[in-house]
Amino acid sequence: MKFRKHSDDGGGKVEVQMASMIDVVFQLLIFFMLTLKILAPEGDFNINMPLGAIGTPDPTQTPPMDLKVSLAANEDGSLNQVFFGGRGLGNDFPACFERLNFEIAQIAGSGQATGEDIEVEIKPDYNLHYRYIVRAISACRGRMEGKKMITYIEKIKFAPIERPAG
Repeated sequence: MKFRKHSDDGGGKVEVQMASMIDVVFQLLIFFMLTLKILAPEGDFNINMPLGAIGTPDPTQTPPMDLKVSLAANEDGSLNQVFFGGRGLGNDFPACFERLNFEIAQIAGSGQATGEDIEVEIKPDYNLHYRYIVRAISACRGRMEGKKMITYIEKIKFAPIERPAG
C-alpha cells in the first residue's frame, strides 16, 4: 500500500458548500414573503373631532343647521321628485339639481351659518339609480367655477335607506 504525503502548500483547505446555504436563504425569503400581511391604506376622510375639554355650551354659538334632501324614485329607478326641506324642486333632470344647488347656495351665502355649521342629510329611495344620488351630493357640495371648486357644504350624511315592503 502506497501512502501519499500531503504538502503544506494549502492542500488541507476546507471548502464550504454554498449550494445548501443558498437553498436555505431562498427558503427563508419565500417564508417571509408568504407570511407578510399587506394592509390596504385607509381612506383620507375629512373628520373634525370634538375638543377634549368639557364645558358649558356657548349661548352665542348657533347649533349646526340641518338641511334635508329627499330623492323619490319611480318603480324603474328613475327620478320622480327632488325635495328640499319638504318642498318639491321638480324632476326635470338636470335642472332640478341646479335648483337644489341654488337653494343650498342661498343658505350657505346668507350669513346665517358657515359651510362648516351646515349639515345636509340626503334620503334617497331604495331603488333610485345611483347617478341621481351622486348628482344630489354634487349639488349640495358646491359648484365649479372654471377649474376651481366653490364649496358650500362640508358635511353630508345619508339617512338610513329603508327597503320597500313586498
